[in-house]
Amino acid sequence: MGKKVFEGLKVVDLTSALNGPFCTMFLADYGAEVIKIEPLGGEQSREWGPLDEKSGESGFYACFNRNKKGVTLNLKSEKGKKMFFDLVKDADILVENYKGGVTKKLGIDYEAVKKVNPTIIYASSSGFGMNSPISHRPCYDIVAQAMGGMLNLTGFKDAPPVKVGPSVADHVSGIYLMVGIGMALYHRERTGEGQLIDVSMMDVIFSLLENAIVNYTIGGFIPERNGNIDPSICPFDVYPCKDGYVTVGVGNNRLFEKMCNAIGHPELLEDPRFVDNDTRCANYVPALQDVIAGWCAQYTKSEIEDIMDKAGIPCGPVLNVKEAIEHPHIKARNMIVHNVHPTMGDIAFQGCVIKLSETPGEVVTPAPLVGQHNREVFGLTEEEEKQLKEEGVI
Repeated sequence: MGKKVFEGLKVVDLTSALNGPFCTMFLADYGAEVIKIEPLGGEQSREWGPLDEKSGESGFYACFNRNKKGVTLNLKSEKGKKMFFDLVKDADILVENYKGGVTKKLGIDYEAVKKVNPTIIYASSSGFGMNSPISHRPCYDIVAQAMGGMLNLTGFKDAPPVKVGPSVADHVSGIYLMVGIGMALYHRERTGEGQLIDVSMMDVIFSLLENAIVNYTIGGFIPERNGNIDPSICPFDVYPCKDGYVTVGVGNNRLFEKMCNAIGHPELLEDPRFVDNDTRCANYVPALQDVIAGWCAQYTKSEIEDIMDKAGIPCGPVLNVKEAIEHPHIKARNMIVHNVHPTMGDIAFQGCVIKLSETPGEVVTPAPLVGQHNREVFGLTEEEEKQLKEEGVI
């Protein structure tokens, strides 16, 4: 294994829950020394399931906090704050995801940290950012999806709005924060300047609305829920088949011709309702949708996948988690990795998604136990550790 791209960088991690830990997981996977600071009892996601029956440890926490060192620190105590600033003095990056105003109240905001480390990259992710009239509000993924406009676009037309299953606001906020850190590192490499990065989960969801925004600003209409149908590309849908569901995406006239021939309906090519993408979108339901659905109903997922693959048409079966884990693609791409946890034993979770040829990521160490690295990180003797515990500092 070659040298990792972030090797040599020291990261102070003040994050909890998901969006922040997802960002610092990337930094740790690709070589940074990530020191995760938790409150004395551990951060909130240690209570999130699934919980290991033997140890009570959280599988959720284990997944997103691998490769990190774990310490505890009472940031409201003077000793705890001094230990924090001692860590920050030679750090490259600080990452936090408190709600707006908390870091200032604690005295660990960007301005305070910059005084002891002028070149620090201070990366902040919160529900509503630092300069919003609602910056003070707490936020979880479902709130960001709702207020950013995504919930209203997800689900079927005559049904209530639906949250996107995985926590997309958290995950993409973590990715955006990671991108911002990469930009800031590049800028610092050239100029020596550190800076503040501010990512809002609501902004992130809003940025993902694709053409829904221009449908309103240019098209003049407010997009609504449309099920699995894409409002701008047709056919682009999910169809039931003998043993489940398949997806088919036809993004241009050439693919539409291939699809019509593949499903044995070349007459659709002469139908004036389907001559181009715009007319297909306007006339998809029920005419074209029924033809494709009727054809899919005669076959299994694998049969449809094989027919469409041979014809060069984008298509894929709807897989459950077990099927996805066992898919040859996931295995070939090393997207499931195993790690031995000190109390949970062997656990498996998602691998490193960005494949770098010279500086690849790697899952090396398991998520830390609460305060596992206090002595190592703070340079404490056994007696000093005991004393700080008694004082409620660690």
